[in-house]
Amino acid sequence: MNKKKKKKTHVPFRLNILFFLVFVLFSALILRLGVVQIVYGDDYRREIERTEEVTVNNSVPRGKMYDRNLKLMVDNQPLDAITYTRKQGTKPAEMVETAEKLAKLIEKDTDKVTERDKKDFWIMNNPKLAEKKVTDKERKKVEEGELTESDLYKLQLDRITEDEIKLSDKDMETLAIYREFASGYALTPQIVKNKKVSKEEFARVSENLDSLPGVDISTDWDRFYTYNKTLKSVLGKVSSSEEGLPSESLNYYLARDYSRNDRVGKSYIELQYEDILQGQKAKVRNVTDKSGNVVDSEVVSEGQRGKDLILTVDMDLQLATEEIIEKQLIAKKKLGNTKFLDRAFVVMMDPDTGEVLTMAGKKIEKDPKTGKSSIEDFALGNITTSYTMGSAVKGATVLTGYKQGAIQPGTVFYDTKLKIKGTKAKGSYSNFGNINDLTALKVSSNVYMFRTAINIAGAHYVPNEPLNISSSAFSTMRNSFSQFGLGVRTGIDLPNEMGGFKGSETSPGKLLDLAIGQYDTYTPMQLVQYVSSIANGGNRMKPHMVKEIRDPVDNNEELGPVAEDVSPTVMNRLDMKEDWIKRVQSGFEKVSMEQGGTAYRFFGNKPYTVAAKTGTAEAFYDGPDREKFSEPQDTMNITMVGYAPAKNPEVAFAVVVPWAYQGHTGHDMSKEIGRDIMDTYFKLKKERAKKETNKDAEKSTDLKVENGKDVQKDQAEVRKSQKNE
Repeated sequence: MNKKKKKKTHVPFRLNILFFLVFVLFSALILRLGVVQIVYGDDYRREIERTEEVTVNNSVPRGKMYDRNLKLMVDNQPLDAITYTRKQGTKPAEMVETAEKLAKLIEKDTDKVTERDKKDFWIMNNPKLAEKKVTDKERKKVEEGELTESDLYKLQLDRITEDEIKLSDKDMETLAIYREFASGYALTPQIVKNKKVSKEEFARVSENLDSLPGVDISTDWDRFYTYNKTLKSVLGKVSSSEEGLPSESLNYYLARDYSRNDRVGKSYIELQYEDILQGQKAKVRNVTDKSGNVVDSEVVSEGQRGKDLILTVDMDLQLATEEIIEKQLIAKKKLGNTKFLDRAFVVMMDPDTGEVLTMAGKKIEKDPKTGKSSIEDFALGNITTSYTMGSAVKGATVLTGYKQGAIQPGTVFYDTKLKIKGTKAKGSYSNFGNINDLTALKVSSNVYMFRTAINIAGAHYVPNEPLNISSSAFSTMRNSFSQFGLGVRTGIDLPNEMGGFKGSETSPGKLLDLAIGQYDTYTPMQLVQYVSSIANGGNRMKPHMVKEIRDPVDNNEELGPVAEDVSPTVMNRLDMKEDWIKRVQSGFEKVSMEQGGTAYRFFGNKPYTVAAKTGTAEAFYDGPDREKFSEPQDTMNITMVGYAPAKNPEVAFAVVVPWAYQGHTGHDMSKEIGRDIMDTYFKLKKERAKKETNKDAEKSTDLKVENGKDVQKDQAEVRKSQKNE
């Protein structure tokens, strides 16, 4: 019997195929791993280990400001701050999530959130709904080049309704915080909140930093003004951390390695000395991996706060002068015919160096809502506003007359009204008869100046006949006046200084007006530069507000060494003989120190000597209420310039009171202010000298005591030695 044939199984064969396939796959995998590791291993390792170095600049506090006696005027007030540092590659959704968490811990002001911010926020949080705001037809136009992606985005923004962007208070805070997050540079700390950060907020954020990526607590600063509003307009402003760089100067600062959110000087001293006050920023080199995470940080340079400025201003004198102006404004406003009086200015300067000791200005302002009036700081008006100054400029007229050969020292004119055909008679406030140049300055004769101007023009005056002059006489007078600083910028180290206005008419009468300061306009700063040029014997000094620049030191309570002294600058020398200048100095001294002088009543009995010149100018009101009147309103400007002591000047001053009163007679506010500020100056000088004397006496006493102790000690040692022997 045949044996049954055994059935052959296929399982081993299939297993072999499976094993073979597994073997092939493993071989391919091993081969691939070998290629990756051996051939491309270094490339992949470098990619994994790839990092990027990013250097960021961190701001430092600004330099301080002190007055000439080293009294602190401007400082940095520390503030608790909450910051956010965005790493590279951070997505908006991640920032929103962090902002939501932070909004639960702090209160954030939402006043600066705009409608555009809300719409952008809505699009980011509702991408699908935002897509539906644009039609397929409009998307096709993008493909065809008829529209751009930005056009589509604008369409989306335009089609978002007001209901869609209505946000809860908490969502508004989230958006306000997100705005701050998004406005900063990558790896550069951005201020989220630095004003009114409560201790509770600071603590809550500190405790939750682990769940708030990029958020940190820090210390910021704000400018602090020791004397409140005094001189604040001249000291200038600094942009806030929210403002950052001014848009009009953005490219300038970015080119100088500033960040967009850096705080910079916006006006006047803060702006003028920005490079010095800004300081040297701290530089930090951050090393990031390919995901944007900071893996290492290295401080390249610690940075240094800004250098300190020692100003020329004497704050004791400044405060006293401002008080004098305020009292005078209040008192004179109570008189009749003073409806336009609303301001007054005083500048005091060292005539030999140009150092501005006082730059005071006050202005009465009315609140449009309440109607209440208050006196505000207007120190800037000394360089930004100009007025007709009247007879105060007659010193320049006399010296111009000498130079042009129109008059000589001692020339006599008969003072009586001039009558030019077709014009109103022009004269002095009184007919003085025959007077020379010194008396003309002493009594402030207009006619003497008229006759001088006529001679400068090469004209011949005949009563009741026309006066023919050349228009070039205006240029001759103005060019000479500019040597004193009248009608040109003084060069003071402050921006936005104005040069005044020159009249355009060239009629004979206007030339006569120019000679007595009733035509062109000048600033109070120009006026003090003019009188300083006479006081110091002919040098036109450049006024300056900064006396020294000092290096910062670690001890916040100490002043650093002097980095730079601001040297006096002579802008030009008067092209006039020394004897001529002395002649005018003598005339100025007669004004205030000789009976009959226009300022004698105010200085004649003082223990110090003053040389001065008073001024009154017929003017038109050009103040804030001028639009209320259909026709120009006549008014009077009153002024005064001077210097003291008369023989050896150490201080020059200019007082300007525009629109002082209406009518031809009124108060003496300018002279009273001049008297009071000179009294104050010499009183302060005497008090300081006494203090210095007392200090020297104390030092001397202490030295004697120490020496006495040493002598006693030596004597005791001698006695002890003798006893031992």
